[in-house]
Amino acid sequence: MTRLLLGPFNRVEGDLEVRLEVEDGRVSKAWVNAPMYRGFEQILQGKHPFDAMVIVPRICGICSVTQSVAAARALAQACGAIAPPNGVHLTNLMLACENAADHLTHFYLFFMPDFTREVYANRVWHAQTHKRFSTLNGEHAREAVAVRQRWMQIMGTLGGKWPHTQSIVPGGTTRGISASERYRLAARVAEMRGFLERVLYAAALEEVVALDSEKALEQWCTRDPLKGDLRLFLAIANDLELENSGRGPALTLSYGGFAEPDGHCAMAPGVWNGSSLQALKIAQIAEDARHAWLADDGVALPPARGLTLPQIDKPDAYTWNKAPRLDAQVLETGALARQLANGQPLIRALWQRTQGNVLTRILARSLELAQLVLLAEHYLRSVVPEAACCVEVQLPEQADAYGLCEAARGSLGHWLSVREGRIANYQIIAPTSWNFSPRDRSGIPGALESALVGAVVNDGDKTPVSVQHIVRSFDPCMVCTVH
Repeated sequence: MTRLLLGPFNRVEGDLEVRLEVEDGRVSKAWVNAPMYRGFEQILQGKHPFDAMVIVPRICGICSVTQSVAAARALAQACGAIAPPNGVHLTNLMLACENAADHLTHFYLFFMPDFTREVYANRVWHAQTHKRFSTLNGEHAREAVAVRQRWMQIMGTLGGKWPHTQSIVPGGTTRGISASERYRLAARVAEMRGFLERVLYAAALEEVVALDSEKALEQWCTRDPLKGDLRLFLAIANDLELENSGRGPALTLSYGGFAEPDGHCAMAPGVWNGSSLQALKIAQIAEDARHAWLADDGVALPPARGLTLPQIDKPDAYTWNKAPRLDAQVLETGALARQLANGQPLIRALWQRTQGNVLTRILARSLELAQLVLLAEHYLRSVVPEAACCVEVQLPEQADAYGLCEAARGSLGHWLSVREGRIANYQIIAPTSWNFSPRDRSGIPGALESALVGAVVNDGDKTPVSVQHIVRSFDPCMVCTVH
């Protein structure tokens, strides 16, 4: 048996370490460490509740809008506020903008460059992959960055700036748009559609989201195997058998995405158990801090009563991340979970055969990117120029509330307690808190820890590429993990 310590990982938001035990050329055990403590939950205690809208977006420079939305929803629940339809549509447009930018960045800058490594130099697809995705000179990667920059002008118009946008509030959004502004934003959405249809998919968005079976996907790919970057990835995945790499847990979680004014979610909420979608029971969520450098009461605590207090000399602790569980069970969250909850037939068919893995995670994000641009078009059409987009709210002296949101990486929740007009407790469970959780007090590994078991490690390899693929398929954001 040999041991490896990998970290810090490049192309990851925040610090990450992975400790591996390797036997007979494969990972036999893994421990995932979030080594950087930040303490936002302590910072928020004693503050005025509305201060959360300034503080929590600064948890992350990638998903600050989703952090804002989760906080705003917790405060809105505490205040009993209901945003006007325009506020809902504009918030959803910002969410679609940020999540689409995240998916685009992940594919072109975080995930695909690993396939340009010399270890794959003898593969038939390597030259084409290097040409498109090379870190410094990849033609498609460079174009994706330029398109993303102009796409984020949507956020500049609606939020004044990005990251740490400040237009999202408990009563809706503070920035409406005029008819001429809507026209200009539509041009940015059209540009993103054009790039995706020409470069990523080489097909219409509607055709991509309509893929409903493995046979349909195979026919779509064989029509022109290297035309479009998604087809190239699928050819790579088939060659490297990525569907057998990074098997995830048997449960997935989605809080539901893009709530409409009538309460309907464009992306359904629920827990997928492999055969059916179950309703989420928020009361079943608890965080186990047994292996975190944090004090605990000897039991897993629901986030409404959660405790975030450093204890750096704690025996058997190896991370700053708690272990979130749903009814004491490990789960995975992210685009894969959302597609399963929403009934995407192709993703469900792949799940039935192979469960969650590197292939299904990346494919789910790629399909969702097309959906997000279509949703952006929908919400832009739904906005009524100059109509009200915000209501005033009144904060009670005492309140307990939570706000849920779907970030690009998965389910995000904020739990808020207000006492005498001040924040008494604030707890956050981010997507990577779920996916990169440590073992719980029963010794059960988190989603990534178990997914890494079986990964190939060649003799003398200090940075095994199979491990890199699995880690990046979950797209970690460690600064969100430890807030």
